[in-house]
Amino acid sequence: MVLQNGLIKNNINKYATFYRLTDLIVIKLALVIALSIFQVLYTQDFFVLFLISIIGFSITAEMLALYRSWRDGAFKEIVFNTLLSWALSFVLIALYLFWTQISIELSRGVISVWFVLTAAMLVIWRGCFSLFLRYIRRKGMNTRNVAIIGLTNEGESLAREILANPQTGYRIKAIYDDRTSTRLPETYHGLLKGKVDEGVDAARLNEFDVVYIALPLSAEKRITGILQLLGNTTVNVQLVPNLYMFSIMSASMAHVRNIQTISVFCNPMRGSYALTKRIEDIILSSVILLLIAVPLLVIALAVKFTSKGPVIFKQRRYGLNGKDIKVYKFRSMTVTENSDVVTQATKNDVRITKLGAFLRRTSLDELPQFINVLQGKMSVVGPRPHAAAHNEEYRKAVSYYMLRHKIRPGITGWAQINGWRGETDTIEKMEMRIKYDLDYIRRWSLWMDAKIVFFTIFRSFTDKNAY
Repeated sequence: MVLQNGLIKNNINKYATFYRLTDLIVIKLALVIALSIFQVLYTQDFFVLFLISIIGFSITAEMLALYRSWRDGAFKEIVFNTLLSWALSFVLIALYLFWTQISIELSRGVISVWFVLTAAMLVIWRGCFSLFLRYIRRKGMNTRNVAIIGLTNEGESLAREILANPQTGYRIKAIYDDRTSTRLPETYHGLLKGKVDEGVDAARLNEFDVVYIALPLSAEKRITGILQLLGNTTVNVQLVPNLYMFSIMSASMAHVRNIQTISVFCNPMRGSYALTKRIEDIILSSVILLLIAVPLLVIALAVKFTSKGPVIFKQRRYGLNGKDIKVYKFRSMTVTENSDVVTQATKNDVRITKLGAFLRRTSLDELPQFINVLQGKMSVVGPRPHAAAHNEEYRKAVSYYMLRHKIRPGITGWAQINGWRGETDTIEKMEMRIKYDLDYIRRWSLWMDAKIVFFTIFRSFTDKNAY
């Protein structure tokens, strides 16, 4: 087993090294081309800029997991992370030029063309290489022959995912299950090759590159026996757990000294992920607050002069890890309920002011929450925070409700752009909102945040569920 893991890791590292080297060559080549266009000499100053760019790009690319296996990621997300990595690395160049003031001596045309040309070339080479991989995989090269042992619900989901995404290069060659074909989905009858023991024998003969064991974990002794039999082979063996809790959030391996454990319910945004998310929040909230400074002032004055009460309503809600926070909103009601009993806003609610109805319908009442984001109490994107009273009510009625507080709450979220915004007058509506919140936590990426922000902007003014 150690040998096979070593072979797999070496193979992954080989491709990751190729990606890294290609990026460095592309960045250097783009700089040389930009210098040639303007007929400028390659001086020591430009060499320093190149070093800063590759250091910045390498760090941000690692933070965004840009060099993970391309079999696992969507190409759009890869392109997004590539451009973001280059943009962030260029921020370092801009800061260096500002503090040293050598920008006066350097050609701004060269630097501008270098930035644009590098971005284009980084995307183009990835696009070409992706097309190349798709082409050779259609020809049967650079593929991985896969066997699934146990057509459980998890095994069926895995098979469906592989069949729906041929660009990954995975090819299901066989499925093994002890049940008769009449008890298994007809879709996979053509892939059934026999009983579980026959699958193990085939794997021992190195007929597959990857074997997924999708047997129920209640069959612990049998799984252990299979692992022992395959331990003397070089096939990549992976377990597909069937515990529901594993699918709620991204389970990960952890250690207590030499004891290996599985983290099931924990904050998934730690280390570089937490830093990346926080940098995203600081940049977005700072830029947005600068852009909306005047609208904030106008709305504040409008709230002040159209109804009695404070301009800003501070409501007690749960933040990261369930800790109390004060969330800012423009007051949109004639009341400021913040006790143990809070009545949700409903359609044609008499407590909502005329201006408040407009602010709530367009989400403009949420704008002060960008201050919460800058403070570190919220994120731009994340599960929407509920009033503390509603949390206490729903945590007793909805399974895994409090897991949404494993990350910072957001101004907008995955549930909101998928239609689960506004009043939750039934348990079923809240369950759907929680489903999308946990799905966001499990699948989080900067690309996903960008999509949510984009759709929020275009849907905020047309959402019929906002009142």
